[in-house]
Amino acid sequence: MTSRRTVKFGGAAIAALVISAMVLAGCGSASSSKSSTATAAAAAPATSSTTSSASATSTQQIGMAKGADGTYLTGTGGRAVYLWVADSGGKSACSGACAKYWPPVETKGKPTAGTGVNASDLGTITRTDGSEQVTYKGHPLYYFIADKSAGDIKGQGNNGFGAKWWLVAPAGDAITKGGPAAGGSSGGGSSGGGYSSGASTSSTSSSSGGWG
Repeated sequence: MTSRRTVKFGGAAIAALVISAMVLAGCGSASSSKSSTATAAAAAPATSSTTSSASATSTQQIGMAKGADGTYLTGTGGRAVYLWVADSGGKSACSGACAKYWPPVETKGKPTAGTGVNASDLGTITRTDGSEQVTYKGHPLYYFIADKSAGDIKGQGNNGFGAKWWLVAPAGDAITKGGPAAGGSSGGGSSGGGYSSGASTSSTSSSSGGWG
């Protein structure tokens, strides 16, 4: 009799231990699931915020500045922007080596207008590489590699790559005064280095263009 009671008690104890282990495992799984869900939820807003911030800084603003050659349009950091006489039909003819010396004014959103700039005159075109280039009154806009900061207009009147480059007035016209000293360009043709060493170096007195 004593032997049978001991066996029955041992079986009941083992069953109780198994049930307890199953309950604890279930609780641990639920806790792990809740922790994973909370972590994913916390990470989602941070990703969205980063994407939004990157997109906001990609939009180009076109402003203007005043210099010795007149009031002209500016882009990122107040740098002067230019139009190229060789462009026609609202399309850019500057690519390859030309675009290295005269980088297109690009944007990843609708360009905005600074003080004194006509927002309705701003537009974009799609370049062959898929990037969006800012236009003003149909003129594709460019920077100049030798302009290092706001106030530099070394590309004014340049004959780089076989046609003139001019600053752009807020009215949309080319500013054709100023530029290289008498005697013309000293290179920079379609097979040359891209810009003239005699380009204007006038400085601006003020600038309303900011970072795009």
